[in-house]
Amino acid sequence: MKLSLIIPCYNEARNLPLLLPRCATVTAGGDAEVVLVDNGSSDDTPALLADSSARFPGVRSVRVPVNQGYGFGILAGLRAAEGRILGWTHADMQTDPMDALTGLALFDRAANPGRLFVKGRRHGRPLADVAFTVGMSVFETALLGTRLWDINAQPTLFPREFFERWRDPPSDFSLDLYAYHQARHAGLAVERFPVRFGERANGVSHWNVSWKAKAKFIRRTVTFSLELRQRLAAR
Repeated sequence: MKLSLIIPCYNEARNLPLLLPRCATVTAGGDAEVVLVDNGSSDDTPALLADSSARFPGVRSVRVPVNQGYGFGILAGLRAAEGRILGWTHADMQTDPMDALTGLALFDRAANPGRLFVKGRRHGRPLADVAFTVGMSVFETALLGTRLWDINAQPTLFPREFFERWRDPPSDFSLDLYAYHQARHAGLAVERFPVRFGERANGVSHWNVSWKAKAKFIRRTVTFSLELRQRLAAR
């Protein structure tokens, strides 16, 4: 298996009828799998995912009984994955799962794919969201001493060997920062490619719903960033 794409799903029942056919397109070549993680959903997500493996070849699901965070669901999927290249994206259709195949092509062309880290670079976003991203990117770059830009962009792709070296990754949205920072710190080549970032197909964001929610996100990100800096200082 060349690629395992992890997609955490928390109460995404309304988006799954759109998402699953796109996942099947990702796996159509036979060298990729999509692992959909039911991240403690309370809607019809578990029933829809239970039916997905029979209807969509190469698409399977993992169940997390109790939601313990966005990152926790991704990590559960990564541990169950079988591919040589691992990665994740979102379930809300703001980015297309097919973007992962564009990212995968960068590994195929790389001189040393085992030392490559790939992320999307979002375009088509509201100006306020772009300004928020710029501010967070500048802050993280200054705090951690390495260039970190559009940290939460998807998809995120990397070699299995890189994942196997992770130690104490966070179980929330800080996982995006952790993976990106670890790649920079380990000296992996980082390649970005443009992805269209649109509106959610259905439902609402679980964090980007108000400035109050963004403030909570900022506080958690800053706290984790300080933890990362302390880890570096202790080495």
